Amino acid sequence: MSASNARRPWLGKSFATFVLLPFCVLMAFPFVWMLLTSLREQNTIFNGPIIPRSFTGSAYKEAWTSIEFPLHFWNSVWITSVTVIGVLVFATLSGYAFAKLEFPFRNTLFVLLLTTLMMPSTALIIPLYLELKSLGLLDSQVGLLVLYISGSAPFAMFLMRAFFQTLPDELIEAARVDGGSEFTIFRRVILPLTRPGIATVVIFQFLSTWNEFLIANTVLRNTDSLPLQPVLFTLMGQYSTNWPALTAGLTLSVVPVIVVYVRMQRQFVAGMMLGAVKN
Repeated sequence: MSASNARRPWLGKSFATFVLLPFCVLMAFPFVWMLLTSLREQNTIFNGPIIPRSFTGSAYKEAWTSIEFPLHFWNSVWITSVTVIGVLVFATLSGYAFAKLEFPFRNTLFVLLLTTLMMPSTALIIPLYLELKSLGLLDSQVGLLVLYISGSAPFAMFLMRAFFQTLPDELIEAARVDGGSEFTIFRRVILPLTRPGIATVVIFQFLSTWNEFLIANTVLRNTDSLPLQPVLFTLMGQYSTNWPALTAGLTLSVVPVIVVYVRMQRQFVAGMMLGAVKN
């Protein structure tokens, strides 16, 4: 290998680093600002240096006690976990059916489900509110879960169908020849091969449910039933805002998101790359 050819990969990596580094700094700056603001005094928010001269953790104690943080944090964990599990069940089963099974009006039903993605959720707030009220599920976490799962399942199904289509039909045919039932094939053969797709759905669904604000704030009127995000919004006053307490609460709320992403990062990247690789 010539010296020029050996130099090219190094030059390419250096150029990519030079281009991407400013974008990384730009993307990380809001989180760094939020963390530093949560550790500084109230009177130095906008007139002090970016890095505080002195650090204090009093804002975390205030955020923990003033809004009953543990209660609403648990509400978010419970609601998000059930939503992710429910969406996964519906998305994997329906995605497998649309990808690998033959049944009447398969393509028509698939298109009809996809049309639900074209309607913005804000346009459905009033009809959904009235429907939950007629069913007696208004001001109930169960009603909120019904909206979350039913509203998110079509997109997750669309993603899982794409992952199932990348698997060869010969695997399923061989399992059928061996006498496996359709559900056994799905559980023991197909699901283990679609872990990148499942990780992708989990991350997207966890983020969207954990950070959801509008529907939860509309459906739930009992403050004790609210998840974390609507309650954090109450830290913003009409005329003044306790920025250290607000950013402290936001910093604590980001921790589960980071944990989930770090745990599933490798599978998530594999899932994103899978669509770019042709069989």
